[in-house]
Amino acid sequence: MRYIRDIHADKQATGQPTISFEFFPFKTPQGEATFFGKTLPALMTAKPDYASVTYGAGGSTREKTLEIVERIQNDFGLTTMAHLTCIKHTRAEIGGILDEAANRGIQNILALRGDPPPGENWAQTEGGFEYASELIAFLRERGGFGIGAAGFPEGHIDCAEGRETDWRHLVGKINSGADFVITQMFFDNTDYFRLADFLKGQGVAAPLFPGIIPVANAGQIKKFSAMCGAKLPESFASRLDELGDDAEAVREYGIEYATAQCRELLDRGAPGLHFYTLNKSKAVLQILGNLGLA
Repeated sequence: MRYIRDIHADKQATGQPTISFEFFPFKTPQGEATFFGKTLPALMTAKPDYASVTYGAGGSTREKTLEIVERIQNDFGLTTMAHLTCIKHTRAEIGGILDEAANRGIQNILALRGDPPPGENWAQTEGGFEYASELIAFLRERGGFGIGAAGFPEGHIDCAEGRETDWRHLVGKINSGADFVITQMFFDNTDYFRLADFLKGQGVAAPLFPGIIPVANAGQIKKFSAMCGAKLPESFASRLDELGDDAEAVREYGIEYATAQCRELLDRGAPGLHFYTLNKSKAVLQILGNLGLA
């Protein structure tokens, strides 16, 4: 397996975008069987450059995350990054998690502050880290891992001071040692380009990979957007309302919208695309096919 920073450098040298997929740990054995038996083999036909696997709120899927990353790498030969959060972990515990990750052959970590479990408020764990920048600095000092950070084109939902304050925090994460940034999902490309221009103005050269989610369910995406503060453009939301309960029409519109979004991002210099797959393959493969990238 390789460091993602090196994978991207190779893609950049050939003028090709870096394509990656995000997955989450399974809730049932059937979900796991479907993922490894059907979903991932289908997605591998697109020849992705790397994947990532999320970490549950409060570190609730730690062991499963590492197991999935290891299996994807070993069984499919795809470099895969493990998400890691600060919450509910002491500094020593995070050191132990990183030891385990290294033993499993995991070379890339997405370093996050993390979300608390449902019903709880964020609180720094005694003996742990308060900010993702501290976790990133810890990883950089330790060595041996490629490091990713999260970026928020519209500003983090918990940052009351506004998005530019949050963007300055992102600069701090990059200066602490992050190799690249993956953004939260967004639906208005203007927000991505504003963030990209801000980072450029700060002298930051780390690639900013846009996070894209193909909309397949109107109710679900409205819930996601409310949770993370990603606004739905008025025309987009209106069209979803018009389509109502026509699931197939919503899915097709989601693919059409994401295709146009991705095309503009790439045409205007985005270094690649990171797809929030929701552990599904069809929409992502269709979008990549529309873009001539499958």
